[in-house]
Amino acid sequence: MPRKRPNKKAGGHAAGPSQRQLRVGELIRHALAEMLSRGEVHDDVLASHVVTISEVRMTADLRLASIYVMPLGGKDVKPVLAALERAKKSIRAEVARSVNLKFAPDVRFLADESFDEVLRIDEVLRSPHVLQDLKKA
Repeated sequence: MPRKRPNKKAGGHAAGPSQRQLRVGELIRHALAEMLSRGEVHDDVLASHVVTISEVRMTADLRLASIYVMPLGGKDVKPVLAALERAKKSIRAEVARSVNLKFAPDVRFLADESFDEVLRIDEVLRSPHVLQDLKKA
């Protein structure tokens, strides 16, 4: 008899990432941050940039890690992503050694757009129309 999955809402939609997905994502984020801060990834582009790893999202089967990165200052995003893609094989191997999993997850590097979204929301909140409404309240 099949068991019901606890992370399902009524209607069959997933409620979000499981605790295991979140924990493994954080372990990978910390391992990768240490690798980059110690200079273990040998690439001239990465050596000249400070890279922030804001989030790692794992698939439910823990076989794919989507890693959201942003260089400090938000400049040179494409060259940094290209450098990380070139070093993908060695990064995956090091992550496999650092995080004890049954399978080494494949890694995918993506630009973190959340910083742009925060700036856009801040701009909207400071617009004259919103300030006008705040003065009335």
